[in-house]
Amino acid sequence: MLLPLGAWMNFPKLSSPWKPEIREFCRVFFNVDPSDVRHQRKSFAEAFAKHEVKFSNDPEKVEKWREALRKVANLSGWDAKNYKCESELIEVIVKRVWEKVRPTITLSDSKEKLVGIEFRLWQMGLLLAPEEKDVRFIGIWGMGGVGKTTLARLVFERISHHFEVAEFLDVRKFHGPLVNLQKQVLSPVLKENVSLVWDEYRGTFFVRKCLSNKKVLLVVDDVDSCDLLEKVARDKSWFGDGSRIIVTTRDKRVLVKNDIKLSVELVGLNVSDALELFSHKAFKKDQPEEGFLELSKSFVYYSKGLPLALKTLGSSLYQRKLEEWNSTSESLKRILNPTIFDSLKLSYDALNHLQQEIFLDIAFFYKGVEKGRVNQLLEYYYDYNCLIEINVLIEKSLLTIDWDNNVGMHGLIEEMAWEIVCQHSREEPGLRSRLCHRKDIFLVFTGNTGTDAIKGIRLCLPCLEEADSSWNFDCFSRMRKLKFLEFDNLIITSVPKFLPNSSQIP
Repeated sequence: MLLPLGAWMNFPKLSSPWKPEIREFCRVFFNVDPSDVRHQRKSFAEAFAKHEVKFSNDPEKVEKWREALRKVANLSGWDAKNYKCESELIEVIVKRVWEKVRPTITLSDSKEKLVGIEFRLWQMGLLLAPEEKDVRFIGIWGMGGVGKTTLARLVFERISHHFEVAEFLDVRKFHGPLVNLQKQVLSPVLKENVSLVWDEYRGTFFVRKCLSNKKVLLVVDDVDSCDLLEKVARDKSWFGDGSRIIVTTRDKRVLVKNDIKLSVELVGLNVSDALELFSHKAFKKDQPEEGFLELSKSFVYYSKGLPLALKTLGSSLYQRKLEEWNSTSESLKRILNPTIFDSLKLSYDALNHLQQEIFLDIAFFYKGVEKGRVNQLLEYYYDYNCLIEINVLIEKSLLTIDWDNNVGMHGLIEEMAWEIVCQHSREEPGLRSRLCHRKDIFLVFTGNTGTDAIKGIRLCLPCLEEADSSWNFDCFSRMRKLKFLEFDNLIITSVPKFLPNSSQIP
């Protein structure tokens, strides 16, 4: 805090516990000797002599002022006579103040509620180890919408002022040749000479040459290609001592292939933090309003801790009436929120065709099945050992493996898979590739609308139910590409006359 000398007479008040917003005092002695302040000599002695007369009935007040000036003189700060000119002193002061306020500017001005972030920041702090002089590459990985960019941006804001060069590259939003990303990294160093970088090969050369003696903070956000890092941040030798390179990705393979051993895996928020984040978006407060608690909990349960879903749904419900909340809850049972769907589908779009097919098979038919068994069944269907493809899906944060080695996935990832298949024919389920919902399967068999499009059917009923006379099993005759069929708790009174030879019934 910068104050004129007269204001320091109120130092006792300013330094009281009732002024917690004042974190640091900075003294600047301009055209005054610090020892004169400390010992109240010369003009200070004259001023205090007048004060003692004026406040003769309150000597304690004057003594407090004396003590305040003694404290001021003992604080660390700047003496103008130690600098060649005023501009040099001003530059030093501005730099010091900027270092103090810059890490908090975005955070204090932002309306974004940061929930459940402190532990993640602590993890990143351990990996960043700012006191170490080595060059470090650090990864942040996890499924889409889990908060990778938020964490990386927060870390960048808090520590960027400690580096000579600091750049945040948002790869996903960047459309254009790779050389433009290289120019963004180099622009603080090359300035107007950045025009010398006209292709990615020269860009690679300049990154290596110009940054190898600089302390650099580089965040490469949302990387989905190993090749990109090859051109922007291939090796530790490209950067000066103390540099930190942070890479965020949905694909763990990006970190493995680039030999990034220090990493943080982000998972969803716990229930308490999730409810707080949702409430902040839906009510602008930390807890749900009266009458909305149970509905809020249902949306939190639906979101499975995914910050993107919590924020998207919460924002959409802000200042909505109770009946609108109920309507939204019902609609989510039919279709995934478009914003959430588009974000999650980016990971699906990055897969090749075989990987996409295997992902959809697992989402519809094999969730909760032991990994080895899943591979056996897929190998039977595709005549191909699919273990590598399963591992790719795990690395891309689309699948998970539990302690019993069973294959799983986030609930919203599963819904994304259902929506992808449903989009092929929203009105006619018989034209979809996979079926697993009771309503759709009953419609196909009672309406006899099976087609070659259907590759798999899984019907798992919670209790015994009979396939009555309205079911037409001749429907199977048109499912010539059917490869998977499972009926659980369904009573069939007549044997189907036809099943495709390729079918596998578990």
